[in-house]
Amino acid sequence: METQPETQPETPSETQPEIPVDLDFAHALGVSDADGVLHVQGDDAQVRDLASVSKPLAALGTLIAVERGLVDLDEPAGPEGATVRHLLAHTSGCSFDGDETVGAVGARRIYSNTGFELLAAHVEEATGYDFEDWMEQTVVQGLELTDLEVTGSPAAGYRGSIRDLLAVGRELLAPTLLSEELWREATSVQFPGLAGILPGYGRQKPNDWGLGLEIRGAKDPHWTGAHSSPATFGHFGQSGSFLWVDPERALTAAFLGDEPFGPEHVRVWPGVTDAILERFAGAGTEGAEARTDGGGAR
Repeated sequence: METQPETQPETPSETQPEIPVDLDFAHALGVSDADGVLHVQGDDAQVRDLASVSKPLAALGTLIAVERGLVDLDEPAGPEGATVRHLLAHTSGCSFDGDETVGAVGARRIYSNTGFELLAAHVEEATGYDFEDWMEQTVVQGLELTDLEVTGSPAAGYRGSIRDLLAVGRELLAPTLLSEELWREATSVQFPGLAGILPGYGRQKPNDWGLGLEIRGAKDPHWTGAHSSPATFGHFGQSGSFLWVDPERALTAAFLGDEPFGPEHVRVWPGVTDAILERFAGAGTEGAEARTDGGGAR
């Protein structure tokens, strides 16, 4: 009897039509649920600048230090009167860039690269590791990432790929490196009601943030979709990058491209997210219900 050649399983990108992305430059897009990749278009292994999408990765590294008892969210860090929690939630009073403080601690949401530089320095002191080495040992090795480069600024200097961002997104959907209690705290609004500027989208009141994660809430305009749940969290970057996690839909998506953030991203990104939710939200319903019913993160 003649042996039939073994067929290879189709990848998600081979079985699904592309999600429309009306941009005339090279880019890559990926979608995943907690169990694995659902869709990829473009080169998911190409490494690009993450810009401020570095921050949620650095925040994850910091939260692992909290989980291990090496850092406390409410211990002093940064400007006088500020804590690790303030630095993660952009309420320390630090300026966007530079050493000066431009507001009182906890008074308003002031988006700050400086705050994340101070955060990394604090974690270094607390753990005894250079922050780059700490990120390699905890996030890169912990999630078995293959492309992430953590040699730059923790505020905006990392580089990575879609496949690695989706792995981080899956961790933020169903954590393995953090306890459920800490995960819920990180993805909940810190210092509720504070107003502030969301870069690229103007003043938001409230401008909700968790611990290193921007929370969608009722913000308008916003870079996620019209149908994104208010619980959606993540980050976008000036390199033209985003990573969002919608825990109510049990989905995560990432975008990287060759052009810096600008009006075309503002125009296109919400529709891309809504197309993702329309196509894949049903696939993640069971996982979302499990978390809503107290099944918790794993």
